Amino acid sequence: VVTTANSARRGGEDTVETVDLRGNRSLIDAASAAGVKRFVFTSGLIAGRDSPVPFLQAKARSEEHLRASGMDYTILAPDTFAETWMAAVVGTPLQRGQPVTLVGEARRRHSFVSMHDVAAFAVAAVDNPAAVNRRLVIGGPEAVSWRDVVATFERALGRELPVRFVAPGDPIPGLSEAEAALMAAMETFDSVIEDMAGLARTFGVELTPLEV
Repeated sequence: VVTTANSARRGGEDTVETVDLRGNRSLIDAASAAGVKRFVFTSGLIAGRDSPVPFLQAKARSEEHLRASGMDYTILAPDTFAETWMAAVVGTPLQRGQPVTLVGEARRRHSFVSMHDVAAFAVAAVDNPAAVNRRLVIGGPEAVSWRDVVATFERALGRELPVRFVAPGDPIPGLSEAEAALMAAMETFDSVIEDMAGLARTFGVELTPLEV
């Protein structure tokens, strides 16, 4: 079983409670009862029971439930998805003629990773012995700040972008309350993942640079 199910950017009946907590638990239990030999679960780099973000708390609890299931497992723990977040934070405001909204000083560095690269790790983990009963921390080839992201867009577009800064906890146009909370959380730490090149070689994944 390989699962990427989550409640991010969804709504209605798809919530942290129904998907990220009860949904994942039910899927793990069903897989274990069916005799599944390998379970690949997509979590998040900063998932933790003590996280102030319910989504990340739920991911951590699902990780714990999977480890206790008795199945061979692989937990994928990617940093922030480049395509999803850069489109939401930078791309969408530009399309609407609005300024880009960043939180705090926006100087914290993170190893933004392409979703395609995470998918490649998921495929490789299915039959690679190096993935058995491991939590794989996954990032891109370099760590950058949100200011760096904006600068990359500016180089690609050949013009300066309007940017406004808000305090952590303030609403961000176009983002849900949960997404704004994650943006604020990103301003409390750096997530510089060392030796991603080595992990990529082990699993035969070619990492996608930000400029692409």
